[in-house]
Amino acid sequence: MPDSAILPGAEPWSHPGGPVGALVVHGFTGSPQSMRPLAEALAAAGCTVEMPLLPGHGTTVDDMLTTSWADWSAAAEAAYLDLAHRCERVVVAGLSMGGTITLWLASRHPAIAGIVLVNPAVGDPEGSPAMIAGLRALLDAGETTMDAIGADIALEGATELSYERTPIAPLISLVEATAEVRAGLGWITCPVLLCTSPQDHVVPASDSDRVAAGVDGPVERVTLERSYHAATLDHDAALIEARAVAFVEAVGAR
Repeated sequence: MPDSAILPGAEPWSHPGGPVGALVVHGFTGSPQSMRPLAEALAAAGCTVEMPLLPGHGTTVDDMLTTSWADWSAAAEAAYLDLAHRCERVVVAGLSMGGTITLWLASRHPAIAGIVLVNPAVGDPEGSPAMIAGLRALLDAGETTMDAIGADIALEGATELSYERTPIAPLISLVEATAEVRAGLGWITCPVLLCTSPQDHVVPASDSDRVAAGVDGPVERVTLERSYHAATLDHDAALIEARAVAFVEAVGAR
């Protein structure tokens, strides 16, 4: 349980449905609010849906300071195992860090029927060490948070329910974890729907290219020309939902 009350709109969400399960995972400092439209589209298509609130998220940034990749990935894995126990087949969908977690799960659980990725973060093997060093320097200087990285949306009036500050130590744990995720890409053999925003100001589109080149399963790519990072809330949200539903219906029928 979080230390603070869950922000209105950030609640986890479940939907009972058919034999195909969909685990939907939100991003770093974000909440289920950013993935709710996609989760509801999958539910309307007949899926059993689980959309957890990851530890430290959806309350206050102070709650997140003591959490790390180990906590978020473990929570997502527990949700996957529960869903897999109840459903015949399971797909996993994730935005940003949710995509990172989705890739990690797919590398560990070959029974996953398919994965949907929206601007997934897998890091840069050349740039990550320098980024970690810079973040550690901020910690050493006594800083615990930095400017926010959420709410990168092109659609006027659309907002993402995310923290107004970014916790530094948790971010370091995420950047460090991307090395493990990149190393495991070759273990992913399930079909992949990979949605990428060329104009992403949080995660470079090259991360998606790295995913496409590294996984061993078939990759279907979708370019989100009109959207920024939080594309599930942006101009291309309906496109993502339509392609995801079609993808899940296809892989769920196999």
